[in-house]
Amino acid sequence: NVIGINTAIFSPSGGSVGIGFAIPSSTARPVVEQLIKNGRVSRGWLGVHIQGVTAEIAETLGLDKARGALVANVVKGGPAAKAKIKPGDVILSFNGKNVPEMRKLPRMVAETPVDKTVDMVVWRDNKKMTIKVTLGKLKEEKSQAAANTSEGATTATAEVKIKGLGLTLAVVSADLKSRFKLQGSVKGVVVTKVKDGSVAAEKGIRPGDVIVEVSQEQVSTPAQVAAKVATAKDGGRKSVLMLIEGQGGLRFVAVRVNKS
Repeated sequence: NVIGINTAIFSPSGGSVGIGFAIPSSTARPVVEQLIKNGRVSRGWLGVHIQGVTAEIAETLGLDKARGALVANVVKGGPAAKAKIKPGDVILSFNGKNVPEMRKLPRMVAETPVDKTVDMVVWRDNKKMTIKVTLGKLKEEKSQAAANTSEGATTATAEVKIKGLGLTLAVVSADLKSRFKLQGSVKGVVVTKVKDGSVAAEKGIRPGDVIVEVSQEQVSTPAQVAAKVATAKDGGRKSVLMLIEGQGGLRFVAVRVNKS
């Protein structure tokens, strides 16, 4: 009976100190079965970029607690896009199994057969909904051309401060695209300055980041950002949810509303 497969030993000095690491047999079994049946391993592919759900993000989305996997971006033409999955959706269950945290979902998807149609329960607009999705095949290397056009470029660089958050913002302009090396197709509001020690700084927001959405609605001017922050504050929200594009791609950030 196989209970695990050795993968490494702990060896700070070059010799074994009696501590080893292994892959559980439950993880290896699907791989072995596919190798026997097909001669290769094919993994299911959903076509989403996900992140964890923090307590603050859960509160902004109306979830009872932090759970599931938050969709930060959907790959164009992928299985999730075809199933109408949207950024901001929280995947609560996949193929009949709960998703307690973000890290569980990739393995669940990978171990599901290619071309299988499964039910996914997602949280959207303060309610659960079930969506059917047919998985694709995960490729080892995916190359996607990045658009680099200059549509809508402007040279206006007027900056607006959102004091409660410690942010200085400006509309997307040709000057800012050059200054922060932004893609030509980027849309949103550019963060030009972040005050040290501010709530925005605490969340890792940096100059050059682009705010794409606030409260799951697109923004294109600093005034729109300020208005949505004010609305969240007046509505008693502890935090406001922002979709931000930075060097690491798209991510959701729940920024605490400053009560001062």
